[in-house]
Amino acid sequence: MNLMTRSWRIPRRTFLRGLGTAVALPWLEAMASRRAEAALEEGRPCRSAFLFIPNGANMADWTPPQEGPLAELPPILAPLEPWRQELQVLSGLTHDKARPNGDGAGDHARSSATFLTGCQARKTDGADIRVGVSVDQVAAARVGHLTRLASLELGCDRSRQTGNCDSGYSCAYSFNISWKTPSTPMPPEVDPRLAFERLFASPEREASAESRARRRATRQSVLDFVGADARRLRGRLGATDRRKLDEYLAAVRDVEQRIERSGQFQAALPDYAQPSGIPDGYADHLRLMFDLIALAFQTDTTRVATFILAHDGSNRPYPFLGVGEGHHDLSHHGNDAAKQEKLTLINRFHVTQFGGFLRTLAGMKEGSGTLLDHCQIVYGSGISDGNRHNHDELPVLLAGRGAGRLQAGRHVRFPRNTPMTNLYLSLLDRMGISVDRLGDSTGPLMGI
Repeated sequence: MNLMTRSWRIPRRTFLRGLGTAVALPWLEAMASRRAEAALEEGRPCRSAFLFIPNGANMADWTPPQEGPLAELPPILAPLEPWRQELQVLSGLTHDKARPNGDGAGDHARSSATFLTGCQARKTDGADIRVGVSVDQVAAARVGHLTRLASLELGCDRSRQTGNCDSGYSCAYSFNISWKTPSTPMPPEVDPRLAFERLFASPEREASAESRARRRATRQSVLDFVGADARRLRGRLGATDRRKLDEYLAAVRDVEQRIERSGQFQAALPDYAQPSGIPDGYADHLRLMFDLIALAFQTDTTRVATFILAHDGSNRPYPFLGVGEGHHDLSHHGNDAAKQEKLTLINRFHVTQFGGFLRTLAGMKEGSGTLLDHCQIVYGSGISDGNRHNHDELPVLLAGRGAGRLQAGRHVRFPRNTPMTNLYLSLLDRMGISVDRLGDSTGPLMGI
Protein backbone atom coordinates (compact mmCIF):
# COMPACT_ATOMS: atom_id res chain seq x y z
CA MET A 1 0.00 0.00 0.00
CA ASN A 2 1.56 3.32 -1.02
CA LEU A 3 1.65 6.62 0.83
CA MET A 4 -1.36 7.96 -1.01
CA THR A 5 -3.66 5.17 0.13
CA ARG A 6 -2.28 5.34 3.66
CA SER A 7 -3.13 9.01 4.04
CA TRP A 8 -6.45 9.12 2.24
CA ARG A 9 -9.52 7.00 2.94
CA ILE A 10 -12.90 6.72 1.30
CA PRO A 11 -16.08 5.24 2.79
CA ARG A 12 -17.06 1.69 1.81
CA ARG A 13 -20.42 2.98 0.56
CA THR A 14 -18.87 5.29 -2.06
CA PHE A 15 -20.67 5.59 -5.41
CA LEU A 16 -19.63 7.08 -8.71
CA ARG A 17 -22.49 9.40 -9.53
CA GLY A 18 -23.86 11.11 -12.61
CA LEU A 19 -27.23 11.98 -14.10
CA GLY A 20 -29.61 9.40 -12.64
CA THR A 21 -26.77 6.93 -12.21
CA ALA A 22 -25.03 5.49 -9.17
CA VAL A 23 -22.24 2.96 -9.74
CA ALA A 24 -21.13 1.23 -6.56
CA LEU A 25 -17.43 0.46 -6.17
CA PRO A 26 -15.70 -2.84 -5.41
CA TRP A 27 -13.52 -3.14 -2.31
CA LEU A 28 -10.45 -0.89 -2.59
CA GLU A 29 -7.43 -0.60 -0.32
CA ALA A 30 -8.28 3.05 0.18
CA MET A 31 -11.45 2.04 2.00
CA ALA A 32 -9.85 0.83 5.21
CA SER A 33 -6.78 1.18 7.34
CA ARG A 34 -4.46 -1.80 7.69
CA ARG A 35 -5.88 -2.51 11.12
CA ALA A 36 -9.44 -2.35 9.86
CA GLU A 37 -8.55 -4.46 6.84
CA ALA A 38 -7.02 -7.16 9.03
CA ALA A 39 -10.08 -7.18 11.27
CA LEU A 40 -12.40 -7.28 8.29
CA GLU A 41 -10.63 -10.29 6.81
CA GLU A 42 -12.09 -12.38 9.63
CA GLY A 43 -15.57 -10.93 9.33
CA ARG A 44 -16.07 -10.18 5.66
CA PRO A 45 -19.71 -10.28 4.57
CA CYS A 46 -20.85 -13.66 3.35
CA ARG A 47 -22.89 -13.54 0.15
CA SER A 48 -25.47 -16.23 -0.59
CA ALA A 49 -26.84 -17.28 -3.98
CA PHE A 50 -29.45 -19.94 -4.67
CA LEU A 51 -29.51 -21.35 -8.20
CA PHE A 52 -32.33 -23.56 -9.45
CA ILE A 53 -32.22 -26.08 -12.30
CA PRO A 54 -35.35 -27.84 -13.62
CA ASN A 55 -36.44 -31.46 -13.99
CA GLY A 56 -33.83 -33.02 -11.74
CA ALA A 57 -30.67 -34.69 -13.06
CA ASN A 58 -29.41 -37.95 -14.47
CA MET A 59 -28.19 -39.02 -11.04
CA ALA A 60 -25.98 -41.87 -12.28
CA ASP A 61 -23.80 -39.28 -14.02
CA TRP A 62 -24.13 -36.72 -11.22
CA THR A 63 -23.13 -38.57 -8.05
CA PRO A 64 -19.42 -39.02 -7.20
CA PRO A 65 -18.44 -42.68 -6.76
CA GLN A 66 -17.30 -42.28 -3.17
CA GLU A 67 -17.65 -40.04 -0.15
CA GLY A 68 -14.90 -37.86 1.23
CA PRO A 69 -12.36 -35.83 -0.79
CA LEU A 70 -13.41 -35.13 -4.37
CA ALA A 71 -10.72 -37.12 -6.10
CA GLU A 72 -12.67 -37.19 -9.34
CA LEU A 73 -15.87 -35.70 -10.67
CA PRO A 74 -18.59 -37.66 -12.49
CA PRO A 75 -19.48 -36.77 -16.12
CA ILE A 76 -22.08 -34.09 -15.37
CA LEU A 77 -19.85 -32.30 -12.85
CA ALA A 78 -16.61 -32.69 -14.82
CA PRO A 79 -16.74 -29.08 -16.17
CA LEU A 80 -16.24 -27.95 -12.54
CA GLU A 81 -12.82 -29.61 -12.30
CA PRO A 82 -10.95 -26.25 -12.00
CA TRP A 83 -13.06 -25.49 -8.89
CA ARG A 84 -13.18 -29.00 -7.42
CA GLN A 85 -11.54 -27.77 -4.21
CA GLU A 86 -14.14 -25.00 -3.88
CA LEU A 87 -17.05 -27.41 -4.14
CA GLN A 88 -19.12 -29.73 -1.98
CA VAL A 89 -21.43 -32.36 -3.45
CA LEU A 90 -24.20 -32.96 -0.91
CA SER A 91 -26.10 -36.26 -1.19
CA GLY A 92 -29.09 -37.51 0.79
CA LEU A 93 -30.97 -34.21 1.10
CA THR A 94 -34.76 -34.30 0.72
CA HIS A 95 -37.72 -32.00 0.22
CA ASP A 96 -40.55 -33.91 1.86
CA LYS A 97 -42.99 -31.05 1.27
CA ALA A 98 -42.47 -31.36 -2.49
CA ARG A 99 -44.00 -34.84 -2.25
CA PRO A 100 -47.76 -35.14 -2.83
CA ASN A 101 -48.63 -35.75 0.81
CA GLY A 102 -52.21 -36.35 -0.26
CA ASP A 103 -52.36 -33.63 -2.95
CA GLY A 104 -51.86 -35.84 -6.01
CA ALA A 105 -50.02 -34.76 -9.16
CA GLY A 106 -48.08 -31.51 -9.48
CA ASP A 107 -44.49 -32.45 -8.62
CA HIS A 108 -42.93 -29.78 -10.84
CA ALA A 109 -44.89 -26.94 -9.27
CA ARG A 110 -44.11 -28.25 -5.79
CA SER A 111 -40.44 -28.70 -6.70
CA SER A 112 -39.90 -25.00 -7.34
CA ALA A 113 -42.33 -23.72 -4.68
CA THR A 114 -40.70 -25.86 -2.00
CA PHE A 115 -37.08 -25.46 -3.14
CA LEU A 116 -36.24 -22.53 -0.85
CA THR A 117 -39.23 -22.61 1.51
CA GLY A 118 -39.44 -26.24 2.65
CA CYS A 119 -43.22 -25.81 2.85
CA GLN A 120 -46.16 -27.59 1.25
CA ALA A 121 -47.76 -25.40 -1.39
CA ARG A 122 -51.52 -25.01 -1.14
CA LYS A 123 -52.99 -26.72 -4.19
CA THR A 124 -54.84 -23.99 -6.01
CA ASP A 125 -54.79 -22.29 -9.39
CA GLY A 126 -56.58 -19.23 -8.00
CA ALA A 127 -55.48 -16.18 -6.05
CA ASP A 128 -55.32 -18.01 -2.69
CA ILE A 129 -51.72 -19.19 -3.18
CA ARG A 130 -49.73 -20.01 -0.08
CA VAL A 131 -46.44 -21.75 0.59
CA GLY A 132 -43.89 -20.17 2.96
CA VAL A 133 -41.11 -17.61 3.33
CA SER A 134 -38.00 -18.62 1.38
CA VAL A 135 -34.51 -18.75 2.86
CA ASP A 136 -33.26 -15.90 0.66
CA GLN A 137 -36.00 -13.60 1.94
CA VAL A 138 -35.30 -14.60 5.54
CA ALA A 139 -31.72 -13.49 4.89
CA ALA A 140 -32.83 -10.33 3.08
CA ALA A 141 -35.04 -9.34 6.01
CA ARG A 142 -32.05 -9.58 8.38
CA VAL A 143 -29.14 -8.18 6.34
CA GLY A 144 -30.88 -6.33 3.50
CA HIS A 145 -30.64 -3.00 5.28
CA LEU A 146 -26.85 -3.19 5.00
CA THR A 147 -26.90 -3.01 1.18
CA ARG A 148 -28.63 -0.90 -1.47
CA LEU A 149 -30.73 -3.86 -2.63
CA ALA A 150 -32.04 -6.29 -0.04
CA SER A 151 -32.02 -9.10 -2.61
CA LEU A 152 -31.80 -9.80 -6.32
CA GLU A 153 -34.10 -12.24 -8.15
CA LEU A 154 -33.24 -13.30 -11.70
CA GLY A 155 -34.50 -15.86 -14.20
CA CYS A 156 -34.39 -16.82 -17.86
CA ASP A 157 -38.05 -17.71 -18.46
CA ARG A 158 -40.70 -15.02 -18.66
CA SER A 159 -42.73 -15.41 -15.51
CA ARG A 160 -46.39 -16.38 -15.30
CA GLN A 161 -48.13 -15.53 -12.05
CA THR A 162 -51.69 -16.67 -12.77
CA GLY A 163 -53.43 -19.63 -14.31
CA ASN A 164 -52.98 -23.40 -14.00
CA CYS A 165 -49.46 -24.54 -14.89
CA ASP A 166 -49.25 -28.00 -13.32
CA SER A 167 -52.14 -30.29 -12.36
CA GLY A 168 -54.17 -27.66 -10.54
CA TYR A 169 -51.25 -25.64 -9.16
CA SER A 170 -50.98 -21.93 -9.90
CA CYS A 171 -48.29 -20.78 -12.30
CA ALA A 172 -47.00 -18.66 -9.42
CA TYR A 173 -45.61 -21.85 -7.89
CA SER A 174 -43.88 -22.99 -11.10
CA PHE A 175 -42.16 -19.70 -11.89
CA ASN A 176 -41.02 -18.47 -8.47
CA ILE A 177 -38.56 -19.82 -5.93
CA SER A 178 -38.32 -16.62 -3.85
CA TRP A 179 -41.22 -15.82 -1.48
CA LYS A 180 -41.28 -12.68 0.67
CA THR A 181 -44.34 -13.87 2.57
CA PRO A 182 -46.24 -17.17 2.30
CA SER A 183 -48.52 -15.58 -0.31
CA THR A 184 -46.16 -13.06 -1.94
CA PRO A 185 -43.70 -14.35 -4.54
CA MET A 186 -40.73 -12.28 -5.70
CA PRO A 187 -40.97 -12.61 -9.51
CA PRO A 188 -37.56 -12.97 -11.14
CA GLU A 189 -36.33 -10.34 -13.59
CA VAL A 190 -35.55 -11.95 -16.94
CA ASP A 191 -34.40 -8.90 -18.90
CA PRO A 192 -30.67 -8.23 -18.34
CA ARG A 193 -31.16 -4.60 -19.32
CA LEU A 194 -33.71 -4.01 -16.59
CA ALA A 195 -31.61 -5.89 -14.05
CA PHE A 196 -28.62 -3.74 -15.02
CA GLU A 197 -30.69 -0.58 -14.58
CA ARG A 198 -31.78 -1.77 -11.16
CA LEU A 199 -28.17 -2.28 -10.10
CA PHE A 200 -26.78 0.97 -11.44
CA ALA A 201 -29.64 3.47 -11.53
CA SER A 202 -29.79 6.34 -9.05
CA PRO A 203 -32.41 6.11 -6.29
CA GLU A 204 -34.06 9.23 -7.73
CA ARG A 205 -36.61 7.66 -10.10
CA GLU A 206 -37.21 10.70 -12.31
CA ALA A 207 -33.51 11.26 -12.81
CA SER A 208 -33.04 7.56 -13.51
CA ALA A 209 -35.77 7.58 -16.15
CA GLU A 210 -34.19 10.66 -17.74
CA SER A 211 -30.73 9.09 -17.80
CA ARG A 212 -32.05 5.84 -19.30
CA ALA A 213 -33.86 7.72 -22.04
CA ARG A 214 -30.82 9.87 -22.76
CA ARG A 215 -28.43 6.89 -22.83
CA ARG A 216 -30.64 4.99 -25.25
CA ALA A 217 -31.16 8.01 -27.50
CA THR A 218 -27.44 8.77 -27.71
CA ARG A 219 -26.16 5.19 -27.22
CA GLN A 220 -24.11 6.36 -24.26
CA SER A 221 -22.74 4.07 -21.58
CA VAL A 222 -23.75 4.26 -17.95
CA LEU A 223 -20.05 4.96 -17.38
CA ASP A 224 -20.22 8.09 -19.55
CA PHE A 225 -22.44 9.67 -16.91
CA VAL A 226 -20.04 8.94 -14.07
CA GLY A 227 -16.84 9.49 -16.05
CA ALA A 228 -15.89 12.78 -14.40
CA ASP A 229 -16.43 11.30 -10.94
CA ALA A 230 -14.37 8.23 -11.88
CA ARG A 231 -11.49 10.34 -13.19
CA ARG A 232 -11.40 12.44 -10.03
CA LEU A 233 -11.35 9.31 -7.89
CA ARG A 234 -8.74 7.54 -10.01
CA GLY A 235 -6.36 10.48 -9.66
CA ARG A 236 -6.31 10.01 -5.88
CA LEU A 237 -5.87 6.24 -5.79
CA GLY A 238 -2.71 4.20 -5.50
CA ALA A 239 -1.50 1.95 -8.31
CA THR A 240 -3.20 -1.21 -7.02
CA ASP A 241 -6.56 0.49 -6.54
CA ARG A 242 -6.33 2.19 -9.94
CA ARG A 243 -5.86 -1.20 -11.55
CA LYS A 244 -8.77 -2.68 -9.60
CA LEU A 245 -11.00 0.26 -10.50
CA ASP A 246 -10.09 -0.01 -14.19
CA GLU A 247 -10.76 -3.76 -14.20
CA TYR A 248 -14.11 -3.30 -12.48
CA LEU A 249 -15.30 -0.52 -14.80
CA ALA A 250 -14.21 -2.62 -17.77
CA ALA A 251 -16.34 -5.50 -16.46
CA VAL A 252 -19.34 -3.20 -16.04
CA ARG A 253 -18.89 -1.90 -19.57
CA ASP A 254 -18.51 -5.43 -20.96
CA VAL A 255 -21.85 -6.50 -19.45
CA GLU A 256 -23.48 -3.31 -20.71
CA GLN A 257 -22.18 -3.82 -24.26
CA ARG A 258 -23.39 -7.41 -24.33
CA ILE A 259 -26.85 -6.22 -23.26
CA GLU A 260 -26.78 -3.56 -25.97
CA ARG A 261 -25.79 -6.09 -28.62
CA SER A 262 -28.53 -8.45 -27.53
CA GLY A 263 -31.14 -5.71 -28.06
CA GLN A 264 -29.94 -4.45 -31.45
CA PHE A 265 -32.24 -6.66 -33.47
CA GLN A 266 -35.31 -5.75 -31.44
CA ALA A 267 -34.36 -2.06 -31.55
CA ALA A 268 -34.46 -2.12 -35.36
CA LEU A 269 -38.08 -3.27 -35.41
CA PRO A 270 -40.98 -0.78 -35.49
CA ASP A 271 -42.90 -0.08 -32.27
CA TYR A 272 -39.98 -1.20 -30.07
CA ALA A 273 -39.37 1.97 -28.10
CA GLN A 274 -37.64 -0.03 -25.36
CA PRO A 275 -35.59 -3.01 -26.57
CA SER A 276 -35.84 -5.99 -24.28
CA GLY A 277 -32.15 -6.71 -24.12
CA ILE A 278 -32.80 -10.46 -23.81
CA PRO A 279 -30.26 -12.37 -25.93
CA ASP A 280 -31.50 -14.76 -28.58
CA GLY A 281 -29.07 -17.42 -27.37
CA TYR A 282 -29.87 -19.19 -24.10
CA ALA A 283 -26.19 -19.59 -23.16
CA ASP A 284 -25.62 -15.85 -23.68
CA HIS A 285 -28.64 -15.10 -21.51
CA LEU A 286 -27.36 -17.33 -18.70
CA ARG A 287 -23.88 -15.79 -18.81
CA LEU A 288 -25.25 -12.24 -18.65
CA MET A 289 -27.38 -13.05 -15.63
CA PHE A 290 -24.51 -14.77 -13.84
CA ASP A 291 -22.28 -11.75 -14.53
CA LEU A 292 -24.90 -9.41 -13.09
CA ILE A 293 -24.99 -11.44 -9.86
CA ALA A 294 -21.19 -11.31 -9.71
CA LEU A 295 -21.19 -7.51 -10.14
CA ALA A 296 -23.90 -7.15 -7.49
CA PHE A 297 -21.84 -9.21 -5.04
CA GLN A 298 -18.54 -7.54 -5.94
CA THR A 299 -19.92 -4.09 -5.17
CA ASP A 300 -21.86 -5.29 -2.11
CA THR A 301 -25.01 -3.96 -3.78
CA THR A 302 -26.71 -7.02 -2.36
CA ARG A 303 -25.64 -10.11 -0.42
CA VAL A 304 -28.56 -12.32 -1.43
CA ALA A 305 -29.51 -13.53 -4.91
CA THR A 306 -31.68 -16.20 -6.53
CA PHE A 307 -31.53 -17.36 -10.13
CA ILE A 308 -33.93 -19.73 -11.92
CA LEU A 309 -31.98 -21.09 -14.88
CA ALA A 310 -35.26 -22.53 -16.18
CA HIS A 311 -38.60 -23.20 -14.52
CA ASP A 312 -39.42 -26.72 -13.38
CA GLY A 313 -41.32 -28.56 -16.07
CA SER A 314 -39.48 -26.56 -18.74
CA ASN A 315 -39.62 -28.32 -22.09
CA ARG A 316 -36.92 -26.21 -23.73
CA PRO A 317 -35.03 -28.06 -26.48
CA TYR A 318 -31.25 -27.77 -26.75
CA PRO A 319 -30.52 -27.97 -30.49
CA PHE A 320 -27.05 -26.43 -30.00
CA LEU A 321 -26.23 -29.60 -28.03
CA GLY A 322 -27.76 -31.84 -30.64
CA VAL A 323 -30.83 -32.33 -28.43
CA GLY A 324 -33.99 -31.52 -30.34
CA GLU A 325 -36.40 -33.04 -27.83
CA GLY A 326 -37.82 -31.00 -24.96
CA HIS A 327 -36.08 -31.21 -21.58
CA HIS A 328 -39.20 -32.21 -19.65
CA ASP A 329 -40.11 -34.90 -22.18
CA LEU A 330 -36.60 -36.35 -21.94
CA SER A 331 -36.75 -36.36 -18.15
CA HIS A 332 -39.48 -39.02 -18.48
CA HIS A 333 -36.82 -41.29 -19.92
CA GLY A 334 -38.30 -44.65 -18.94
CA ASN A 335 -34.72 -45.86 -18.39
CA ASP A 336 -34.02 -45.43 -22.09
CA ALA A 337 -30.23 -45.09 -22.35
CA ALA A 338 -30.34 -42.72 -25.32
CA LYS A 339 -32.67 -40.33 -23.51
CA GLN A 340 -30.57 -40.49 -20.35
CA GLU A 341 -27.49 -39.63 -22.38
CA LYS A 342 -29.25 -36.53 -23.72
CA LEU A 343 -30.29 -35.59 -20.20
CA THR A 344 -26.65 -35.77 -19.18
CA LEU A 345 -25.78 -33.36 -22.00
CA ILE A 346 -28.39 -30.87 -20.76
CA ASN A 347 -27.30 -31.24 -17.13
CA ARG A 348 -23.66 -30.81 -18.14
CA PHE A 349 -24.50 -27.69 -20.15
CA HIS A 350 -26.10 -26.05 -17.10
CA VAL A 351 -23.14 -27.06 -14.94
CA THR A 352 -20.76 -25.57 -17.51
CA GLN A 353 -22.53 -22.21 -17.24
CA PHE A 354 -22.32 -22.49 -13.46
CA GLY A 355 -18.60 -23.12 -13.83
CA GLY A 356 -18.27 -19.85 -15.75
CA PHE A 357 -19.92 -18.07 -12.81
CA LEU A 358 -17.44 -19.64 -10.40
CA ARG A 359 -14.58 -18.58 -12.69
CA THR A 360 -15.81 -14.99 -12.59
CA LEU A 361 -16.11 -14.96 -8.79
CA ALA A 362 -12.69 -16.59 -8.40
CA GLY A 363 -11.18 -13.88 -10.60
CA MET A 364 -12.49 -11.05 -8.42
CA LYS A 365 -9.96 -10.26 -5.73
CA GLU A 366 -11.25 -9.29 -2.30
CA GLY A 367 -8.84 -8.73 0.54
CA SER A 368 -6.30 -11.54 0.65
CA GLY A 369 -8.70 -13.91 -1.15
CA THR A 370 -11.35 -13.85 -3.84
CA LEU A 371 -15.04 -13.11 -3.98
CA LEU A 372 -15.69 -16.85 -4.30
CA ASP A 373 -14.01 -17.31 -0.91
CA HIS A 374 -16.68 -15.05 0.58
CA CYS A 375 -19.69 -16.70 -1.07
CA GLN A 376 -21.88 -19.71 -0.37
CA ILE A 377 -23.74 -20.82 -3.47
CA VAL A 378 -26.41 -23.51 -3.60
CA TYR A 379 -26.98 -25.10 -7.01
CA GLY A 380 -29.65 -27.74 -7.38
CA SER A 381 -33.18 -28.91 -8.03
CA GLY A 382 -36.29 -29.86 -6.09
CA ILE A 383 -36.59 -33.09 -8.09
CA SER A 384 -34.02 -35.87 -8.26
CA ASP A 385 -34.90 -38.32 -11.06
CA GLY A 386 -37.40 -36.65 -13.38
CA ASN A 387 -38.67 -40.03 -14.47
CA ARG A 388 -39.76 -40.94 -10.94
CA HIS A 389 -40.54 -37.41 -9.76
CA ASN A 390 -38.87 -38.27 -6.46
CA HIS A 391 -37.81 -35.53 -4.06
CA ASP A 392 -35.18 -37.43 -2.06
CA GLU A 393 -31.50 -37.83 -2.96
CA LEU A 394 -31.65 -34.40 -4.55
CA PRO A 395 -28.85 -33.12 -6.82
CA VAL A 396 -27.24 -30.40 -4.67
CA LEU A 397 -23.93 -28.56 -4.94
CA LEU A 398 -22.53 -26.07 -2.44
CA ALA A 399 -19.78 -23.84 -3.80
CA GLY A 400 -17.53 -21.29 -2.11
CA ARG A 401 -15.80 -20.98 1.24
CA GLY A 402 -18.52 -19.05 3.07
CA ALA A 403 -15.99 -16.45 4.30
CA GLY A 404 -13.88 -19.26 5.76
CA ARG A 405 -16.80 -21.12 7.32
CA LEU A 406 -17.25 -23.97 4.82
CA GLN A 407 -15.13 -27.07 4.22
CA ALA A 408 -14.91 -27.46 0.46
CA GLY A 409 -13.52 -30.15 -1.84
CA ARG A 410 -15.69 -33.03 -0.59
CA HIS A 411 -18.58 -35.34 -1.31
CA VAL A 412 -20.74 -35.51 1.81
CA ARG A 413 -23.55 -38.02 2.21
CA PHE A 414 -26.23 -37.37 4.82
CA PRO A 415 -28.74 -39.84 6.25
CA ARG A 416 -31.67 -40.51 3.97
CA ASN A 417 -34.53 -37.97 4.16
CA THR A 418 -32.39 -35.28 5.78
CA PRO A 419 -34.36 -32.05 5.17
CA MET A 420 -32.83 -29.72 2.62
CA THR A 421 -33.93 -26.90 4.88
CA ASN A 422 -31.38 -28.04 7.47
CA LEU A 423 -28.73 -26.89 4.98
CA TYR A 424 -30.41 -23.49 4.80
CA LEU A 425 -30.37 -23.09 8.58
CA SER A 426 -26.61 -23.70 8.52
CA LEU A 427 -26.05 -21.20 5.71
CA LEU A 428 -28.09 -18.55 7.51
CA ASP A 429 -25.96 -19.14 10.58
CA ARG A 430 -22.85 -18.47 8.50
CA MET A 431 -24.36 -15.12 7.56
CA GLY A 432 -24.78 -14.33 11.25
CA ILE A 433 -28.54 -15.03 11.13
CA SER A 434 -29.99 -17.22 13.84
CA VAL A 435 -33.27 -18.94 12.93
CA ASP A 436 -34.88 -21.73 14.94
CA ARG A 437 -36.85 -23.21 12.07
CA LEU A 438 -37.36 -22.88 8.33
CA GLY A 439 -40.10 -24.92 6.67
CA ASP A 440 -39.69 -28.57 7.67
CA SER A 441 -36.20 -28.17 9.13
CA THR A 442 -35.18 -30.23 12.14
CA GLY A 443 -31.91 -28.50 12.98
CA PRO A 444 -28.73 -27.15 11.40
CA LEU A 445 -26.89 -29.40 8.97
CA MET A 446 -23.62 -30.41 10.53
CA GLY A 447 -20.47 -31.31 8.64
CA ILE A 448 -20.40 -28.77 5.85
